[in-house]
Amino acid sequence: MSDTLDVTLRKGTGSRESRRLRRKGLVPAILYGHGEKCVDLATTREAVVAAVRHGSRVVNLTGAVKTAALVRELQWDTYGVEPLHIDFLRVSASDRIRVKVPVQLKGECPGQRAGGVLSLVLHELELECTADHVPELIHVNVGHLELSHTIKVKDLELLHGAKAVAEGDDTVVSCMLPLKKGEEATGGAVAEPEIIGRKAAEEGEADAGKE
Repeated sequence: MSDTLDVTLRKGTGSRESRRLRRKGLVPAILYGHGEKCVDLATTREAVVAAVRHGSRVVNLTGAVKTAALVRELQWDTYGVEPLHIDFLRVSASDRIRVKVPVQLKGECPGQRAGGVLSLVLHELELECTADHVPELIHVNVGHLELSHTIKVKDLELLHGAKAVAEGDDTVVSCMLPLKKGEEATGGAVAEPEIIGRKAAEEGEADAGKE
């Protein structure tokens, strides 16, 4: 379920105006994409934090504009506490997008009872899916994971229409005997969210609204 953010139009841009908005509890934002002009917006800090807490990737904007939008980039302060600026990218329900979704384990792993160590290798997984079917979490059932076995990307049960971008043989979670001294576990990197098939020209629209 997508979060709804009420947005207002910004009358000005620039660092001074952005600081003024933040003092009022607002977060500067920009909306672009789908061949339409950029729109300077603002929304409340509380709404942004709530959307992040819910894991929302696609949100519904209401108020000054009404559209579904992908949270393309969210800038935080040095301490990662206060949101400073948001880039919204217009999307429609049928747009196929790429998003990073957190991985969550469920169930009791029998391999742990045999002395194994349960290791979550991929803490988040990049998915290709439509904008109206972005899952908040990817649940991985470890109830049948025995010692010295792994669960790979190809073993996951994803929502209909969703496709993992990672290789099918990439390990998501493993249950192995404790590592010996000097041994290290390895994991994979995940790409940033992006719209699939979007023209390169639209990629540059965000630069016009950077603070």
